[in-house]
Amino acid sequence: MIIGVPKEIKDHEARVGVTPAAVKALTEAGHTVLVETQAGEQSGFPDAEYQNAGAEIVGDAGNVWRKADMVVKVKEPVEKEYGFFREGLVLFTYLHLAPVPELTNKLLDSKVIGIAYETVRDRQGALPLLTPMSEVAGRMSVQVGASYLEKERGGRGILLGGVPGVPPANVTIIGGGIVGTNAAKIALGSGAKVTLVDLNLNRLRELDDIFGGRLYTLASNSYNVAQATKEADLVIGGVLIPGTTAPKIVTSAMVAQMKKGSVIVDVAIDQGGCVETARPTSHSNPSYVVNGVVHYCVTNMPGAVPHTSTLALTNATFPYLMRLANLGAREALRQDAGLAEGLNTWLGTLTYRGVAESQSRPWTAPATVLA
Repeated sequence: MIIGVPKEIKDHEARVGVTPAAVKALTEAGHTVLVETQAGEQSGFPDAEYQNAGAEIVGDAGNVWRKADMVVKVKEPVEKEYGFFREGLVLFTYLHLAPVPELTNKLLDSKVIGIAYETVRDRQGALPLLTPMSEVAGRMSVQVGASYLEKERGGRGILLGGVPGVPPANVTIIGGGIVGTNAAKIALGSGAKVTLVDLNLNRLRELDDIFGGRLYTLASNSYNVAQATKEADLVIGGVLIPGTTAPKIVTSAMVAQMKKGSVIVDVAIDQGGCVETARPTSHSNPSYVVNGVVHYCVTNMPGAVPHTSTLALTNATFPYLMRLANLGAREALRQDAGLAEGLNTWLGTLTYRGVAESQSRPWTAPATVLA
């Protein structure tokens, strides 16, 4: 198979879809890997490393897309890349289609086979290709939030951990999944007072045990969320419903009651955000203010730490990539029901329920189109 690795062109996206180590394994297995020049430069992987691993360096993104049987990326294609779509092309990347009907239309119209990292499942039902970036984003959310609490960035001028004689910041985390757990780990380590809100009482019990009672836990309902956000200096949104639009847990009325200069970091923004006042931002223009509250809603947060993120991501994606290359998309998807959960579009047919429900479209189960 010919595998193409184009350079990411989303705003300040410095990650790359394949590392030199992965290239070496793919070429040793008999596959051809085309890497656009400088695709891995910002992640710390220069062209020479890819060449030494057996890749062919290609100077033009169009040639990578046109020659490849499968394109491996990190982020969803942007408008400039839509023209490269063609029937039968396998696209293996994060897609996050639920809030982006235009991209869904383009993939369907072009009959692309779109396999989304974020909806692939393992045998335990977990999301193995979403987990590493959720870990990075969860940890970064506290780092970013602490920075925006500084006065010069619009915040209240509060040090996250306080100092002796001065209380620490109040951090409220919405969601007890991978993002929330990693955010809690960093926030507690910084000395903040941390409250985590989740619907699942068993998960709250688990987190209470994991953090030895240092974490305040709240059952999620509108009253508790309103109270927790009102008291918070930093709110981190980490709610996920795989493949579909995130629910709006923090309403605009709740935001209006928050302290002036408090900060919201909505990590769920890739799926539309769990804060009603959240809208997607970029690394070039990362924040804005609503009712005196600073909002940070960058859709590719892990792109700011590309070396760590690329290694973490490819550790998870590579076994699936090799399977797709060795068996071809149809057979690999047939043999692995968890990988088939990642199939979002197949030759003009929408194949993921969450996207279909978010966009009020018809859909067909992967097993049906693969038969």
